[in-house]
Amino acid sequence: MTSQVSSPAEQTDGTVVGEQRTAAGAKDVRRLDRVIIRFAGDSGDGMQLTGDRFTSETASFGNDLSTLPNFPAEIRAPAGTLPGVSSFQLHFADHDILTPGDAPNVLVAMNPAALKANIGDLPRGAEIIVNTDEFTKRAMAKVGYGTSPLEDGSLDGYQVHPVPLTTLTLEALKECGLPRRDAERSKNMFALGLLSWMYHRPTEGTEKFLRAKFAKKPDIAAANIAAFRAGWNFGETTEDFAVSYEVAPAATAFPPGTYRNISGNLALAYGLIAASRQADLPLFLGSYPITPASDILHELSKHKNFGVRTFQAEDEIAGIGAALGAAFGGSLAVTTTSGPGVALKSETIGLAVSLELPLLVVDIQRGGPSTGLPTKTEQADLLQAMYGRNGEAPVPVVAPRTPADCFDAALEAARIALVYRTPVFLLSDGYLANGSEPWRIPELEELPDLTVQFAQGPNHTTADGAEVFWPYKRDPHTLARPWAIPGTPGLEHRIGGIEKQDGTGNISYDPANHDFMVRTRQAKVDGIDVPDLDVDDPDGARTLVLGWGSTYGPITAAVRRIRKEGGRIAQAHLRHLNPFPRNLGEVLRGYDTVVVPEMNLGQLATLIRAKYLVDARSYNQVNGMPFKAEQLAAALKEAIDD
Repeated sequence: MTSQVSSPAEQTDGTVVGEQRTAAGAKDVRRLDRVIIRFAGDSGDGMQLTGDRFTSETASFGNDLSTLPNFPAEIRAPAGTLPGVSSFQLHFADHDILTPGDAPNVLVAMNPAALKANIGDLPRGAEIIVNTDEFTKRAMAKVGYGTSPLEDGSLDGYQVHPVPLTTLTLEALKECGLPRRDAERSKNMFALGLLSWMYHRPTEGTEKFLRAKFAKKPDIAAANIAAFRAGWNFGETTEDFAVSYEVAPAATAFPPGTYRNISGNLALAYGLIAASRQADLPLFLGSYPITPASDILHELSKHKNFGVRTFQAEDEIAGIGAALGAAFGGSLAVTTTSGPGVALKSETIGLAVSLELPLLVVDIQRGGPSTGLPTKTEQADLLQAMYGRNGEAPVPVVAPRTPADCFDAALEAARIALVYRTPVFLLSDGYLANGSEPWRIPELEELPDLTVQFAQGPNHTTADGAEVFWPYKRDPHTLARPWAIPGTPGLEHRIGGIEKQDGTGNISYDPANHDFMVRTRQAKVDGIDVPDLDVDDPDGARTLVLGWGSTYGPITAAVRRIRKEGGRIAQAHLRHLNPFPRNLGEVLRGYDTVVVPEMNLGQLATLIRAKYLVDARSYNQVNGMPFKAEQLAAALKEAIDD
């Protein structure tokens, strides 16, 4: 869904404040500047769908927003258990925000497990909407409740709204003729209707979505719409909800343009399509399904009309092998995966380095090692991307910083791959992939020109005057070799993993030639043109916080808090991790203290220390969740005070 914004401005994160206004015969409406809502229930309760629909309506309304889906790795986790809880957190505001929020103002708990798994994150005074129908002795005992938390006083510090969601849903659908089990599944739509009333969300889009989603099952569509409307009407009529809330559109938070809500994986898929169109090349994706990267394969498979070809291979190795073959054939070639898949693809990535062909390796990072935490986020593949191949096999590395930024990062990765004839790593992660935010749809003239010139004929004259094609004769500026399409007369050349002779591309075991080729491939990567690092330092700080990837939102929110309290701190964020921006060393040496927050055990900090001999301080977290702004702010204050 899209919305129009007409005037630019910048604001900092606000706090929940409001004013009450009352109309005769109507409930009170309170104005807020931001709200954080978390929907939580069993993985089969539809919490992700509920959160996604609330998010879509919030985006169409014009609020700024940020989301955090959180769900088990199992397709159907054990019902009613703590490991089986699925949640969706949404932070929306009338101003510019950067994170899904540290602590929910509102928790919708569909069962005892959802309440117990999330109650520790709620501040005192938060609202809790609980489905009382699920608080049976058996369900409570399953998660360790000896007595009902709804009756033992343990929730006295919160605003608790007990709502029999299941009973009310069944009552609303008693004329629909559905079996009880099918009717119960609509209770998430009842909850969505109630929250839509509480926060004055539009309803037309959700009803249209439900009709389209269940077009082949009109009885299910009708039931979900009826439950959704019943939830809205319940909020309007019940005495338990005396106040509803308004969060105004964030019209002044964005530059002018047309906006839509977008997730990181969707933005990345769109960026790949845009790159192929700007390069005038067919897009080929060779992939094997893996969480959390599979959505890119699913999305690209829908766009054959843009010249996109997708190949779901039998395994990770076949996926990248097909992609590299497509690169040899003249396509913009992509393979998508996560950390375990990168390990399997490593030999073929090394082959792409040797062949010097453009190939995008998209790594949507997740918790590891091994299978690890498939649905949780981490930034622990940086060193694997840098060095996880045999031999000296340098590969450029690019990292997006927000869900919407995945679009631009895909274009940048494609630029580097095409200009310098090299595989490129694009390091996103589960937080960016599944999270969403408003995205300004760019105009066509804003997109870069990625047009490629293929080799057309001989490019070298031998000593005897013959005109020949040398596949490894390099551009003097980029050190890129020519890209010759197979079947072009006179441009036949050898490919393979054995070392090539400089220029001719013939097999060579000469030690001096190998040394030269290794150094040349490294020099090509080192010489990639990347922008200088921008530093945000309005007050002449002595402490710099340096981040990369998805830590951008929490770091920036933490920096805003510190500055609002009068603290001085500088911030810089890396998009290019190989090669680093040329001014990075100078920037680092300009500060007394450098702090590097990462969702790993200090991988960027290790690279920084090794390359620049700067005593960078690591601040690390590997719990499968993104940093919280308050947590980072506390750590950065300590660094400033030291």
